[in-house]
Amino acid sequence: MSESVVRLTTPANNRKTLYLAIFLLTIIGALVTYKASAALVVLQKTQKSGTFQPRANVLPLPGNSLQLNAVRRSINYFILIGPALLFGILISGTVRLLMPPQAWAKVLGNGYVRPQIVAGAAGVPLMLCSCCAAPIFSSMYERSSRLGPSLATVLAAPSLNPFALLLTFMLFGNRIGIVRLTMGLAVVFVSSLVVEQLFSKNLIACQIDSEETQQPTPAALLRSWWRVAVRTVPLIAGGVLISMLVARWLPAGPFDSTAAKILVVVAVAVVAVPLAMPTFFEIPLALILLSSGAPPAAAVAMLIAGPAINLPSLLTIGRATNFKVAITLAVLVLLFALAGSLLVSLI
Repeated sequence: MSESVVRLTTPANNRKTLYLAIFLLTIIGALVTYKASAALVVLQKTQKSGTFQPRANVLPLPGNSLQLNAVRRSINYFILIGPALLFGILISGTVRLLMPPQAWAKVLGNGYVRPQIVAGAAGVPLMLCSCCAAPIFSSMYERSSRLGPSLATVLAAPSLNPFALLLTFMLFGNRIGIVRLTMGLAVVFVSSLVVEQLFSKNLIACQIDSEETQQPTPAALLRSWWRVAVRTVPLIAGGVLISMLVARWLPAGPFDSTAAKILVVVAVAVVAVPLAMPTFFEIPLALILLSSGAPPAAAVAMLIAGPAINLPSLLTIGRATNFKVAITLAVLVLLFALAGSLLVSLI
């Protein structure tokens, strides 16, 4: 046995790993507390007012007198999601140092179904928007080399956010709420499984750098956080800026004919896929669509595609794997959004 392996298995290193694991659980607990407390405030306000008031300085909303350019709105977006993005980076960097590939194999298990369920269930309580969950994908895929479970985790955090689902039932009723929940489950578990089946055998296995086998010291943890931030934040920033430009294409106005209604549903789904939005923001956008005369199917497309994925997270996923994976995932989310739109029109 080599000297490096001996060093990694000493009692001192085991204690450091234990402390790091406790620290990781503390970060996750703080994130859940932060997101849940903020969500409870939103729920209380929504119950009193009967509606959800969006932040006017992030996305260009119809009838909004506050006209800001894409750069300013991007800055406002980052200020809004900053704490959650920091949590995502901290969790990602800590996991990257703490969990070697063999540990991921034990946690996720073998086969396809169980790892998807375990990974998706782990993502639900995080309640992160797609941008903030993207760093977790990078580290999880890099360390586990499991594409499907890594995608399931980052898709579940926004798509199956329990408070977002509760708000949907409160504001849109059971019909739309059930469709969003059903299609959210499909996005998380079916999309991730399909992408893994299509691409996992063709992707080059992740190469673990030598620094990944070092002792779990505070300096190593800081380097891991820095590496995650450098790899993901620039992509997220660029994606957000482009997304703010795309946001101007959201359709608004009366939609009287059947052809116009079909076109607006497709247009909303297409725009919603790359659109970067904070947690819960799909809800006021869907309400605005309904108030402007769009059919319920368009609101459903926004509720499904809006939170699930966006351009910043797709860029992060594409960099960690390849852009065929990102494009395929975007198409699958689009198809599930359109399927949900069709379903809500039939029931």
